[in-house]
Amino acid sequence: MNILAEAESNAAISILHALGLDKGCSIGINLKAKVKLVSEPQEIKEDFHQLFQSIEMVWKEHGFPLPDKYGWQVSSEIPIGQGLKSSSAISCAAIKALNEATWTGLNESEIVDIAVSSQRKCGCTITGSMDDTWASISSGWKLVDPKKSASESVILEGEIEDEMIIFLILRGSRSNIIKVSNFKEQSRIFERALDSILQDSIFQAISTNGMAVAAATEDDEAVRICNKLISKGAIAAGISGSGPSISVVSFIQDSETIRKTLYNSGHEIIETNFIEDNSSELI
Repeated sequence: MNILAEAESNAAISILHALGLDKGCSIGINLKAKVKLVSEPQEIKEDFHQLFQSIEMVWKEHGFPLPDKYGWQVSSEIPIGQGLKSSSAISCAAIKALNEATWTGLNESEIVDIAVSSQRKCGCTITGSMDDTWASISSGWKLVDPKKSASESVILEGEIEDEMIIFLILRGSRSNIIKVSNFKEQSRIFERALDSILQDSIFQAISTNGMAVAAATEDDEAVRICNKLISKGAIAAGISGSGPSISVVSFIQDSETIRKTLYNSGHEIIETNFIEDNSSELI
């Protein structure tokens, strides 16, 4: 069996959930998903939404070629179903691998469009995850309009310049049903998060967005956890995606107190950081 192409993308955390105001914002973190396109068919484990079948369908709908014989292999550090954008990362990595193997020559925006269409087709996203997909393929944060094409979607963007530690609190499988109406009811809190983004107060936006998502999903535990961690010195704490994971951002000098608090909580904890530069040449 030969490797025809391979590529990787990264996880992300939420700054603004797109269901609240029809605008979304996410930022990449240093957890990777690697996808290999190989010369023999393979069984894909944990492809619950048949994402790869959707990727292949959307790819062909665009008139792009597929190898005569191929399969997929996935290696991912990103927890599934936790709000850490695993579907966006895997979609981007798979499309980048196809782009390399077939010499299609897609740019970043075109890859994002196909990844978003693939996620919508398989039903693994409500919003289309345009913000999450951009965060999986590029550095920094982007405030986007998910109703537009990728090339026209970016409203505002920026970078995180300070060195931070990100703690991810994994709280098991998602249990709450996501209701769009519940998110719309929290529009005032989401508007506060959006105002923070417009003022380049990204960490405040993460926390405020987390409060809005907690209210929309009736996740009182998340509010208690976030408030406690901010009192311990975290500069941001909030639910990522629709949950249940919580992202906690800390300056390095304040991280030990937060670390001790988290590792006594009984939850699984992952430590990582923001993607500083994901601008390597597209493959």
